[in-house]
Amino acid sequence: MSDSAYRVETTSRLAQWKIDNFASCTYRKSDPFKIGNWNWHLSVEKNRILSIKLYPEISNLTREQPPIASFNIRVRFSVGDRKAIVHPGITDKQIKNNDDFVWTIETPITGKLIIDLEFLDLKIASPNGGEPSSIWAQEFIQKQSNGAGLASLGRMLSESIHTDITIYASDGSIGAHRAVLAARSPIFCSMFSHEVKEKELSSINISDISIEACHAFLNYIYGNIQHDEFLTHRLALLRAADKYDISDLKEACHESLLEDIDTKNVLERLENASLYQLPNLKSSCMRYLVKFGMIFEIRDDFNAFLQCADRELIAEIFHEILTTWKGF
Repeated sequence: MSDSAYRVETTSRLAQWKIDNFASCTYRKSDPFKIGNWNWHLSVEKNRILSIKLYPEISNLTREQPPIASFNIRVRFSVGDRKAIVHPGITDKQIKNNDDFVWTIETPITGKLIIDLEFLDLKIASPNGGEPSSIWAQEFIQKQSNGAGLASLGRMLSESIHTDITIYASDGSIGAHRAVLAARSPIFCSMFSHEVKEKELSSINISDISIEACHAFLNYIYGNIQHDEFLTHRLALLRAADKYDISDLKEACHESLLEDIDTKNVLERLENASLYQLPNLKSSCMRYLVKFGMIFEIRDDFNAFLQCADRELIAEIFHEILTTWKGF
């Protein structure tokens, strides 16, 4: 039996295990696959019923910080099968061993089995006994410095302390500081260093962004952005980061957009990945659609997408389809 029979494919928070001929055996355990901080296993056992288990690999990390998982899981018997058997879903369940999540299904097994596992959140318990915290939120927060210097910069923006330039968004305006903007963006630096209208009028017109998104953009620049604010305005922040050449913000948006690809946003993310040259996001969206078979789940949306998407991007998608499904 080939190693591929035990391999679980992953992208962002989705894992998929394809078993081509489960009817010939009664038990199979997957190779480990990494989601979040942990290595995981799936196992399937067939007796009179089908049992599916999900559990983390035993390690010091699992013992000290067992994952508290929220996820959706379903079983299909062919690629594109819309008659999937869907679990009601798990919310904030601590999983330490292979008996903590067991899903039993009374159904006859055909040759092929596909298990789709989508993690919605992974948390760890607070060492102080407080509410569990999301590891994905922590990863974002850890990238933001909470030092006194950034706190002071945040106050300069929020309290309009000695602002010397006004930014006009599509539906409002906000005061900012030339020095801070110039230090964070070579485009702003160029604006303020030459005799252009922004220097003369002490204003910048950013009419392609809402005032809320503009606040988020400035909050990031000043080191004062909140996680929920960042998530809400990711695409607008991506556009602004690309326009004003703020590479760390662009990369933060890129990494964040990789984390929660789903059927509702995959086409929009694919288009933005192509537009802003985000190779990892493009690759992950392609894999999600083609290798994981999710293109069958959004047929109508995909057909509409084909009517208006960039021709080169469409060609790439069909090349991926032909390459992946060759020999099926």
